[in-house]
Amino acid sequence: MTRALVTGGASGLGAATAARLTSDGIEVVRVDLSGDCDVVLDVTDEDAVAAAVPHVGPIDILVNSAGIVGPNAPLLTTTAAQWRSVLDVNVLGTVATMRAFVPGMVERGWGRVVNIASMAGKDGNPNLSVYSASKAAVIALTKSAGKELATTGVLVNAIAPAVIATPMNDDTHPDVLAHITNLIPMKRVGRADEVAELIAWLVSDRVSFSTGAVYDISGGRATY
Repeated sequence: MTRALVTGGASGLGAATAARLTSDGIEVVRVDLSGDCDVVLDVTDEDAVAAAVPHVGPIDILVNSAGIVGPNAPLLTTTAAQWRSVLDVNVLGTVATMRAFVPGMVERGWGRVVNIASMAGKDGNPNLSVYSASKAAVIALTKSAGKELATTGVLVNAIAPAVIATPMNDDTHPDVLAHITNLIPMKRVGRADEVAELIAWLVSDRVSFSTGAVYDISGGRATY
């Protein structure tokens, strides 16, 4: 049976993705800090992630959904501690899980990695400089890894959602949320199940000649 690991799997996009993959007959291991998950794990703790590999077992699909928004504040008022906090989860957490679980995929000659970036990583959202920069890093990381692994049978792609109705946006300032929603030509936020559907396609055998790519799911916001 194909096995998937979904970080941030207790809620939001992670939970929706886990449910969607399960419906395809995939065995899903949901990883999160707490809540309704299978393995409690802090993705920012690289040693703990590495130690989880034998416990979790072989993984064919990795969906890096764990992420935080960070401060809703102008760049000039942000602190180094705020930057480190967001980058630790959104970037280094993604690196840690890839370093831990992708080698097994390479050894077996097949694997799928989907990293959750954001339209913020392409456009940059005002008063979300830390989050925007972290997601830009996820995009560049995906492009690099996709090229490095291109002949191994392991495909690495990213998705760039616009604003999606998930608990992660509960702390987003209403003015910021209104601004980024107004940028969407469909004039609505996306749903977690809509994003999960794209991820389900990307981790399937139906995708075989795409790696290092970024797939927008933005209600028309994306311009490049």
